[in-house]
Amino acid sequence: MSQKIKVIVVGGFLGAGKTTLLWKAAQQLFKSGKRVGIITNDQAPELVDSALLTSHGFTVAEVSGSCFCCNFEGFINAIQQFNIDCKTDYVMAEPVGSCTDLSATIMQPLKQYWREMISLAPLSVLTDTERLNMILDGGNAGLHEDAAYIFRKQLEESDIIVITKTDLLTASQIVELVNKTKQVYPDSFIMTVSALTGEGVDAWLDEVFRLEEAGNKLVAVDYDVYARGEAVLGWLNGTISLSGKSTDWDVFIRSFMHDLCAGLEKNALPIGHVKAILENDSEAVMVNFTGGAHTFSVRGVAGTSEMCKLIINARVETSPEILDAIVRTTLHAHTTDLSCKEIAWKYLQPGRPNPTYRFNEVVN
Repeated sequence: MSQKIKVIVVGGFLGAGKTTLLWKAAQQLFKSGKRVGIITNDQAPELVDSALLTSHGFTVAEVSGSCFCCNFEGFINAIQQFNIDCKTDYVMAEPVGSCTDLSATIMQPLKQYWREMISLAPLSVLTDTERLNMILDGGNAGLHEDAAYIFRKQLEESDIIVITKTDLLTASQIVELVNKTKQVYPDSFIMTVSALTGEGVDAWLDEVFRLEEAGNKLVAVDYDVYARGEAVLGWLNGTISLSGKSTDWDVFIRSFMHDLCAGLEKNALPIGHVKAILENDSEAVMVNFTGGAHTFSVRGVAGTSEMCKLIINARVETSPEILDAIVRTTLHAHTTDLSCKEIAWKYLQPGRPNPTYRFNEVVN
């Protein structure tokens, strides 16, 4: 029998830091001589995450148009293609950030139907410290109540809860948050990481490979509430090329994203996640935020040139039309001296989840 592919599914709400963790973990595995493939997922194509990971040399497959659970065939095809093309040792899969019920719709069918091809790791669900604290205190983490319902269900079904961005807390605050999380979710293994510093990434990988049970629990999910939680989000993916006079693209993207954040806040629109990557030949800079300016994260340097490509993904609690108008208005204000060519642009509201499989029992 050929070597099984180890599949690591990493869920978590928008802005939890999934892509950053996968990037760091893939680097570690690559250094140890392992072949790693990464599968990204979204309701629409043109993903910042795919561009970021590809720019760092990783092999990436993108399943777009619907979530893994609703396009299970596309998910399996991506795994199989990795095996055909490069005999991959590990596949890391990042579902859509507003998806839940992953244990019933992804983990169980993988165990039932593809056990000869796949060795499945425990379901890791990521959550950032700020939103987790608010959820544990009974709040909605600044989200619509139906979106917060999705957040809670993600945590509830996890095998491993990974608390991210711990570099923002003191050691005593981390201990306190871990203890609070254990009290509310006693059946999940709790871990902490800072993908920014790399602390905890190796420990997480060790547990992912050590723990033998995966998709160990199923949770009751009200699909009416789930559907409403996804539908409150406007979804926008856009790709444009920019050209003109020699431009400092690092200054450009910081200014553009700062003003976009301000425009969303001015309209009192709760932010799920907004991220953009600007690619200039072999250089790239990425900026993302999950709230106000204090949540800004900048990675990389694009430098100065006369041409670049900009990809933007936005998930915001508003109608797709309003989100589109705000993004376009902000972009126009920053490109008056540049030539813009639209490569791809799509805005939408997610439809009701309709999974290919949904198991009612845990598969041993």
